Amino acid sequence: MSEEEDLMYEHFRLVADRGQAPLRVDKFIATHQEDTSRHRVQQAIKLGYVLVNDVKVKANYIVRPCDVIKFVMPYERRGMEILPEDIPLDIVYEDEDLLLVNKPAGMVVHPGHGNYSGTLVNALAFHLDIHQGPDADDERMGVLVHRIDKDTSGLLVVAKTPEAQLNLADQFFVHSIDRVYTAVVWGNIKEDEGTIEGTIGRDPNDRLRFKVYDDPEKGKWAVTHWKVLERYGFVTVVECRLETGRTHQIRVHMASIGHPLFNDERYGGAEIRQGTIYSKYRQFIQNCFALCPRQALHARTLGFTHPRTGERMFFEVPMPEDMSALIEKWRLYSASMK
Repeated sequence: MSEEEDLMYEHFRLVADRGQAPLRVDKFIATHQEDTSRHRVQQAIKLGYVLVNDVKVKANYIVRPCDVIKFVMPYERRGMEILPEDIPLDIVYEDEDLLLVNKPAGMVVHPGHGNYSGTLVNALAFHLDIHQGPDADDERMGVLVHRIDKDTSGLLVVAKTPEAQLNLADQFFVHSIDRVYTAVVWGNIKEDEGTIEGTIGRDPNDRLRFKVYDDPEKGKWAVTHWKVLERYGFVTVVECRLETGRTHQIRVHMASIGHPLFNDERYGGAEIRQGTIYSKYRQFIQNCFALCPRQALHARTLGFTHPRTGERMFFEVPMPEDMSALIEKWRLYSASMK
């Protein structure tokens, strides 16, 4: 699964038709979910990843008309060897149950599609002394509960035990994880804060892109709360709090309101969206792109309940150098224009 594919624990939602005939929930999901076997569905049910009307059910539950089925699928067998690699990791916190890593921009989270080494999972395999061949059981390497894009920096939580993995996955499932990002977006947002809501699904014209739909059947419901931190005329620094965690959520949502992330090539942010026509300004923007050669997005804060102790834990990592330099450059430019 590549960096551009769905999250490891992506959420799914199905609604039974009004005329739905009685059918076991495992068979119902397997029938309605593309490329999903009944065995995988039964694994998900056994792990507690399937809810019907917000209640965990067993495989023999009979689906009734208008039932709402929510679920996440367990990590699929990779069929490839995960080689441990001695890659330095910025570990923010670690105990016997979990660890938090501050991922640098440019590091792919998981091997696949041309990135079979040098990934975060390769580094974790070395750190945790795990070796998985193509025929190995997936459970030992199923440590990643979520992921962030290759060119997004910031915090990721990693489960070290199956119990922690299940507990953390459940927290993501019910949206009780606190996730705060800092982003630089194009344009001067009029309001000081707001909320973006909408269904996010794949763009039929480009499978590596996502878009916001009005039709709830075309994707997954997503909610992003944003607040302005700094204004620099042609760009704005914002804080984004995720209520849900969809693929590319912040990137898609900010682009949908006309404020794509600065230097986000996939969503229109790698071109001049605001400013003057003068060559001096165009050169300034090119210098900014060179300074932060990726989408300006950083996963700053992560909060969750510890799976063993029940303690509520919060972690925050500072802005990486490229984004700090970018913001400082805009700060100086904005001050010079006054």
